[in-house]
Amino acid sequence: MEKDNQKRLGAFEKMLEGILVEYKDILSRMEKLKAEGKVKSVTYQQLLVRKLMYTNMLALYELYDLRDKTEE
Repeated sequence: MEKDNQKRLGAFEKMLEGILVEYKDILSRMEKLKAEGKVKSVTYQQLLVRKLMYTNMLALYELYDLRDKTEE
């Protein structure tokens, strides 16, 4: 049982790390497109939707005290 809990915790940590990396990448790509004046492009709009999804996921982690805001 303890091994299962450790495995789940490890998987959770890995998932959270992946979400944070992806979120930062999305922000970076959006900033680049914004600087190029491409905020109306399909790519920018798709990134915006993904950003909102990841923002919601991170908010849920915070709601359940599974991460600190300082982790960004």
